[in-house]
Amino acid sequence: RHTMPDVGLAKVEAARRAVKALNPDVEVVAHREALTSRNALEVLGGWDVVIDGTDNFPTRYLVNDACVMLGTPLVHGAVFRSDGQVAVFDARRGPCYRCLHPDPPPGRAPSCAEVGVLGVLPGIIGPMQAAEALKLVIGGARPLIGRVLVLDVWGGAATELPVRKNPACPTCGARPGPDPADPTA
Repeated sequence: RHTMPDVGLAKVEAARRAVKALNPDVEVVAHREALTSRNALEVLGGWDVVIDGTDNFPTRYLVNDACVMLGTPLVHGAVFRSDGQVAVFDARRGPCYRCLHPDPPPGRAPSCAEVGVLGVLPGIIGPMQAAEALKLVIGGARPLIGRVLVLDVWGGAATELPVRKNPACPTCGARPGPDPADPTA
């Protein structure tokens, strides 16, 4: 949640302030740097769960690959126009993000700024991601591992799609290797 006093602040600082305002006892570890292949394992290492709040494909793939390498479950969420999706990717118990989307979309995918997002949609998907993270941490529930929940908020429909682990996945498959799309690999 960003408010007028946050204008001009880095997003990470605005987020830190918002979390501390809700609960001053929460420890916020803020990283004011771009996530790269050089720092991803360090930034994402040591956590029980990673929640993906990214808005571009290269970073989604980087987060996925780091989580697979670290053995950390990844709670995925995405929004586009009036559609959203939530999934949990845990390569120890199911598929990873690359099993669902082996390759980035061809060409340049349109951004939310270009095509728009129904304003309430991130406010629906974010709490669903939080619920999935709580399921993973607390246990006793069925997280969306091997399933993607797709929401069409405009049409008022939810669909659950199964996702299988891809044995040929370059990240979590039987013979993982470097990302062919990564020029530094």
